Amino acid sequence: MKNHKQELFGRMQRQYHRHHQWRLGQDSLFIPHSYKEKSPDSLSWWDDVGFILNGRRVIVWWQHPRYVYGCAIDDQSWVEAGPGPQDNWLFDGAKTNHKRIGRSRKKIVSYTSRQPSAEQDAHYKHLRSISERLTTEGIDLELNTAWKRERLNWATGVSLIVPLEVRNETELAQVASLARRLLLGQTTLETEFPGYRYGKTEWLKEQEVAAK
Repeated sequence: MKNHKQELFGRMQRQYHRHHQWRLGQDSLFIPHSYKEKSPDSLSWWDDVGFILNGRRVIVWWQHPRYVYGCAIDDQSWVEAGPGPQDNWLFDGAKTNHKRIGRSRKKIVSYTSRQPSAEQDAHYKHLRSISERLTTEGIDLELNTAWKRERLNWATGVSLIVPLEVRNETELAQVASLARRLLLGQTTLETEFPGYRYGKTEWLKEQEVAAK
């Protein structure tokens, strides 16, 4: 039985691609970021890449498991620190900055936030100390590789969590190639990364290397 909703998405994606230009670079890939300041041995965290498949766009949102692990540390830090003072210092009491237009008109160009309260400063300091401790000690979390396909009205989105390093466009092309083969059913993550796990042991080893 035909899935009319998926067929509609497919038509919308092809139509969008025909009428909107996409800047493609090396290997016909959409590469939104620069790697000029990346060192050859740096650790990677996340990146995006796009390509064309069957006349439709594919956008890949890639994350290294260490990035997901680091985000989990941030989340746990906030939980342990608690809610803190309800002081919306970024917006409450902010100064409005204007720019004069002509003789009698002016427009808002920016805002200057006031300083956080002493209680808010203390809370942020407490939060940082917790984050530093958890970063040094690690947390009890184990991650597998994962991928998920998502239908958008302009492209197919692929969320991808795999242990690749992306420090240049050639390495980014490997992420695109893997996503393409996964979409086409030509491979699986278990085939590409058999038995892979990322947890406290891997995190602490990388922290030791980064500290040297």
